[in-house]
Amino acid sequence: MLQFIKYYKSFVSILIVSAWCWLFITNSFGQTILTLDRALGIAMTNSPDIRRSMLNLERSRESLNAQNAALKSNFSLSLTPVDYNLNRNYDDFAATWYTNEATRSYGTFTIAQPIKLTDATLSLNNKLSWQDTYVETDQSPRINKSFSNNLFLSFNQPLFTYNRTKLQLRELELDLENATLQNAIQKLNIEKNVTQGFYNVYQNQMSLRIAREEYDNMQQSYEIIKNKVEAGLSAMEELYQAELNLATSKSNYQNQQVLLDNSKDVFKQLIGLSLFEEITVLANVTHEPVQIDLEKAIEYGLSNRMELRQREIDIENSQFDLVRTSAMNEFKGDMSVSVGLFGDNEQFGDIYETPTKNPQVSLSFSIPLWDWGEKKSRIKATEANIKSRELSHEDERNNIIISIRTVYRNLQNLENQIEIARQNEKNAQLTYEINLERYKNGDLTSMDLNLFQAQLSEKKTALAKSLVDYKVELLNIKIQSLWDFEKNQPYLALKINK
Repeated sequence: MLQFIKYYKSFVSILIVSAWCWLFITNSFGQTILTLDRALGIAMTNSPDIRRSMLNLERSRESLNAQNAALKSNFSLSLTPVDYNLNRNYDDFAATWYTNEATRSYGTFTIAQPIKLTDATLSLNNKLSWQDTYVETDQSPRINKSFSNNLFLSFNQPLFTYNRTKLQLRELELDLENATLQNAIQKLNIEKNVTQGFYNVYQNQMSLRIAREEYDNMQQSYEIIKNKVEAGLSAMEELYQAELNLATSKSNYQNQQVLLDNSKDVFKQLIGLSLFEEITVLANVTHEPVQIDLEKAIEYGLSNRMELRQREIDIENSQFDLVRTSAMNEFKGDMSVSVGLFGDNEQFGDIYETPTKNPQVSLSFSIPLWDWGEKKSRIKATEANIKSRELSHEDERNNIIISIRTVYRNLQNLENQIEIARQNEKNAQLTYEINLERYKNGDLTSMDLNLFQAQLSEKKTALAKSLVDYKVELLNIKIQSLWDFEKNQPYLALKINK
């Protein structure tokens, strides 16, 4: 008999566990269960904001690569296989008309090397051509068929002006740095937004569960009062009030379902998940107080916040604008030097039989005379823009300090609120259970019991909200200070280097 009872208990235990597993599989079938880490992983890959940020980073990187490639030797070849023309011209010196017919073929090979140090250009050029010309005059026609080649080395150097090559390269380097910083900031923002969205869905799930518990309790109290009224132990108006309470509770439950579905759609769009995919979130909101060092948070934040470096980049870019503005209507020069050999002959192999040297030196200046104060006014406008960027940098520092202090105070307050909310929820639960017994015994009306039920739901919701708020603010202090106080290590290296 004892053995039978033992086997019976084991069978019942297995049956209960199987039932729970079946319910879990049934409720979860077709759904994607998301933890916070998994949601963040999806968002870092699929989020539209992250994808746009990555494309911007790629644009900046490739622009810098292109500029660095442009500083290397450039090889080019231009070809003109056929150039034919027939013209009737007038020779002023000979005071006669003549007909000129020419057929040419030529090509130019060039190697150009920009010099970043001085913004100069050194190039080696070779132009090879062949021509067949016929000139008909009143005297005797002249025919020429020959090859020619012009090989020369040229050097061009701007004078008394800024180095445009260096400036452009530095701008692209800053653009890439700014894009890298913006991408890292976008990842932090995505993490913050995903965390808030995740806990918003979780809180709505909790609210739906609380609303469901309230609805079940209302159904239980409705059945109790219904039985009492049918037995003649309570008045009919008690049943009417119970029906009203039950309908109100059902409406609240349905409203919470709508809020949950809406928050899920917003969350799926945020992390880049299909809107038609069913999801449920699984969160750990246990409260473990974390000690926050306010002075360390501010010091580390001011030393590492990427927004400050972005403001510094803005200042440097505005200084580049000042350089360009100062170069308007400037005194500048240009020096060109060219040396080479030219040869021509009817036979290709004898082109340089009697070569001709063709050196060339050119020095030119651009001298502004009067611009009616245009340059002076533009410089003042640019200087005002630089001062504005410097003020933005200082404002950013103050905003960082204020943000860290605000989050720190919120965390301190939330720790107190969580303890209060826990005690309130416990008291509300005990109060409801006591008054439910009074209601069963006929010592309490349906309206009074409804008030205690509403109080219990309110306290449960308040506790869930305070726990979620603490989790969000704990992440916020990490983002604001870039220091992970939970793990006591830098948060910047954890996130940017990924």
